[in-house]
Amino acid sequence: MVVPSRGRNKESPPLKPGQQQQQQQQQQQQSPGASPSRGRRPHSPGRQGSGGARAMRKGGGGRRGARGDPRGPYREGPAADGERDVLGRGPLSLLRLCGERLRVFIIDRKAFITKADSNIWLTFFLAVFAGVLHWCHITTLFENDRHFSHLSTLEREMAFRTEMGLYYSYFKTIIEAPSFWSGVGAIMNDKLTEYPLVINTLQRFNLYPEVVLASWYRTYTTVMDFLGVPTKTCWTVNRGKGLSPVESCEGLGDPASFYVAVIFLLNGFMMSLFFIYGTYLSGSRLGGLVTVLCFFFNHGECTRVMWTPPLRESFSYPFLVLQMLILTYILRIPSINTGSLIALCVSNIFFMLPWQFAQFVLLTQIASLFAVCIMGYIDSSKLQKILSAHMVSLLVCFILMFGNSMLLTSYYAASLVVISGILEWSPKILKRRKREVYVWVIEGCAWLFGTVTLKYLTSLVFGIADDAHIGNILKSKFIGYKDFDTLMYTCAAEFDFMEKETPVRYTKTLLLPVVLVVFGVIIKRAIKYILCSLSHTGRYEKEERFNHGELVFHALQLLAYSVLAILIMRLKLFLTPHLCIMASLVCSKQLFGWLFYKVQPKTLVFAILALMTIEGSANLRTQWNIMGEFSNLPQEELLEWIQVNTRQDAVFAGAMPTMASVKLSTLRPIVNHPHYEDAGLRARTKVVYSMYSRKPASQVKRDLIKLGVNYYILEESLCVSRKKPGCSMPEIWDVEDPANRGKIPLCTLMSKDSRPYFITVFENSNYRVLKIPKE
Repeated sequence: MVVPSRGRNKESPPLKPGQQQQQQQQQQQQSPGASPSRGRRPHSPGRQGSGGARAMRKGGGGRRGARGDPRGPYREGPAADGERDVLGRGPLSLLRLCGERLRVFIIDRKAFITKADSNIWLTFFLAVFAGVLHWCHITTLFENDRHFSHLSTLEREMAFRTEMGLYYSYFKTIIEAPSFWSGVGAIMNDKLTEYPLVINTLQRFNLYPEVVLASWYRTYTTVMDFLGVPTKTCWTVNRGKGLSPVESCEGLGDPASFYVAVIFLLNGFMMSLFFIYGTYLSGSRLGGLVTVLCFFFNHGECTRVMWTPPLRESFSYPFLVLQMLILTYILRIPSINTGSLIALCVSNIFFMLPWQFAQFVLLTQIASLFAVCIMGYIDSSKLQKILSAHMVSLLVCFILMFGNSMLLTSYYAASLVVISGILEWSPKILKRRKREVYVWVIEGCAWLFGTVTLKYLTSLVFGIADDAHIGNILKSKFIGYKDFDTLMYTCAAEFDFMEKETPVRYTKTLLLPVVLVVFGVIIKRAIKYILCSLSHTGRYEKEERFNHGELVFHALQLLAYSVLAILIMRLKLFLTPHLCIMASLVCSKQLFGWLFYKVQPKTLVFAILALMTIEGSANLRTQWNIMGEFSNLPQEELLEWIQVNTRQDAVFAGAMPTMASVKLSTLRPIVNHPHYEDAGLRARTKVVYSMYSRKPASQVKRDLIKLGVNYYILEESLCVSRKKPGCSMPEIWDVEDPANRGKIPLCTLMSKDSRPYFITVFENSNYRVLKIPKE
């Protein structure tokens, strides 16, 4: 937009003879202090355009301000008489004049909107570009790793190993059912997953993503079939090496292809959110660029969606990014509006529903918010409103999860109640007008003690022990506690401590050094303002603290994520992306305005990005060079044998990852599965895994018959594999069953000769199927 176009394009009404002289006399008689509506000096284009843009960013007021700024000579004086004269003419002249003025108004408005919104539209365009780029990246990596487009239906299902296959099996159940609602009813009354129990899997397994995707798939295929549009292309693939050819279908009409395509689109959208998030937090599009490039340069540390699409984090984490962006907006604005609270509540729901571990992330979030509040960066009324949104979202999830008691007995729920109580009663009990250190200590200790106590009491009242293993995992990290369930977690690499190489990789891409500088500046300013608060200084410092509250929150959240990632490597999923967000603050004038007076911001940022690119591009090339093709012939032989040689109601038991594949591909009942967060399921799995203990075969057989097992799938690799000292299955059982320590493991004996307690009915290089004869 060029603002002077308003003067050029608008045509003043014709003046009568002598009116020009009268108008000039009136203008000369005006004093310098006259009303601005008459003698206003025309605004300069630059100032008006800038002010309009600022007003637009604050909520759209700029459009109204520009529209209400007519030129004085146009509306006042003899020109008005000219208007009345025109209005006195015939209807055709009036219509012509109105049409001309409407045209000028539209051109004027369009030019202003173009100017005011150009920055916003550019930001959104760049965000969309970043999202498309990430979608292409993860889609390519997934295809290169598995050659997914050329796999058969069975091979694609086998590619979804362990809990991925379990989750996908419910999507398959719904799309293959006679109707959508009959499919939903089938997974709400599931008889195959924990035979002979009938369970509501929507309550237990966070399966709303599968329900939504199944509804979309059924709608898509129905519409395309009605229109006569083909949705997939199938052909025969020759696998070579003496293997039989298989049929492979490609296109969104293929269920597995549709499933992963939606996941990758969602995670492409996540990258768009990251760009907007980095731009908003730093106040510069350069900040969004830094965030996106840091994510790409550290892609292997940020996400694993390209290797494990069906995991719960793939559906849940994008909504955490949205939730953090909304929360940052709420912390910045002086007063919260209803719309922002509703948006926060909805994003919380979409984050919690797909993932059982979301509550622990939200626990760290409200703890960070509470710390920001007690230090005086945000007022308690704002925090109360945020907590109310969290409580509403927790209640909605509790209802949608059919009363999942783990939500109400979580540390997250307990912490919400305790913090609300502290905010309500602390001013009444600790009657201090000024903030003091001892008040902070008392409130912090009250939160910690109250949360742990309330969590323990609610679990005791409701009789819930499903999350007891989480406390045991933490005990194992600090005091070396060991039991069967804890070792099943901690022996897996993703639940071990963070690798020592991870900080080194962060440093090579300069992500860690940049964030440490940003973090140091925030902490320095935070300490300065806290000291000012303790010395009871004036209002100016308080206003400054309020303005920087969101930065202090992000710094505290970084500390929380760091602790989680160090204790459990899998949780660096939260740390690394947050490091990328924090890196965007290198472009913040709030933090580095003093430096930008000496160095051009663009020069500094592009210099940092150039250095990051050295290692970052190498990381990307490493990912792009990964080429593979999925094949698991032993498991394929096993699943085909089960489909042909066993009854549809034959019950199977075995290792958790294999059981997920058995349920998915053969639809046979199983007694255990990889979703290990239920206390009853952990007890069942312990019985099933006793085949790898040193117990007598007769005892193991009796326990399996009690569960109703007909076939046991024995994997010799589990009997001898050892990821690290003390982590082979016989060694884990030595901790749980020391009385039989020193004996030959039962799995070793079964590999040699399964008689007389079991009968070997199938065997290949990896698997041995043992039939359990009835006594």
